[in-house]
Amino acid sequence: MTRSLSLNARKSIDTPYTDDDFVVLMEFTHPDMETPLRLATDPAERVSNEPVIYATRSSWRGADPTTEYWQFVSAALELPSDQEDVPAAIRLTIDLLDAGMPELLRSFATRATANFALAMASDPNTPEQQFLGLEVTTASYGSQVIIEASRKPIEEEGVPMDIIGKQRFPGLFR
Repeated sequence: MTRSLSLNARKSIDTPYTDDDFVVLMEFTHPDMETPLRLATDPAERVSNEPVIYATRSSWRGADPTTEYWQFVSAALELPSDQEDVPAAIRLTIDLLDAGMPELLRSFATRATANFALAMASDPNTPEQQFLGLEVTTASYGSQVIIEASRKPIEEEGVPMDIIGKQRFPGLFR
């Protein structure tokens, strides 16, 4: 499956040295959370001195860039493959800098929703690629927090069962 990228993104990929990098924007939502958890991989600006917090400002997913920010985290991201038979699955590894994150992960009884976007640092409001509506399937923590998110597993989809009767399967009742 091919994806179209902007000219700036293609230039950034093809150039050996570039000032414009990709930024990953991550949004986690859950009915038990008052506001979405917004994370980014670009320390674009310092938004707080005590504690020191770096963040990216973006209007992606309806965030207000003047009052809401995407907090910087050191993270590694494995993107979904382009194969048609494989469901979209993302693996996110975050260095554990905030001791409250494992507590947040343990507080949910149902699955959280995850949305991911790749954008250019020069224009974080316009995503180059988006992966929306993923469900957080596993989360483990230690020195790093590892979160896996994918589409709804096929085993959980409801399927109506055919009634084996004379009308639907006449060959069985001869």
